[in-house]
Amino acid sequence: MTAEAQQMIEHIVQLIRKPGGTIDENTPLVSSGLIDSMALVDLLLKLEDLTHKRIPAGKVQPKDMDTVAKMFATAERVGKPRK
Repeated sequence: MTAEAQQMIEHIVQLIRKPGGTIDENTPLVSSGLIDSMALVDLLLKLEDLTHKRIPAGKVQPKDMDTVAKMFATAERVGKPRK
């Protein structure tokens, strides 16, 4: 696991609705109800910060943010280097 993925997991743990749970890179977040749609905006901003990329929100679907692994794959697929 990368340091960035670990930082994202730590951030998510603070957002999840069921405190005390453990998550990893492949834990379903959206589809399981651990995080809601309002938290997705926060996660997208954190993902941009960790990857140093601009990620157009219009190109990201909730399924793209369902796991930490999918988040980073989405950043690689649609993200553009920040200027």
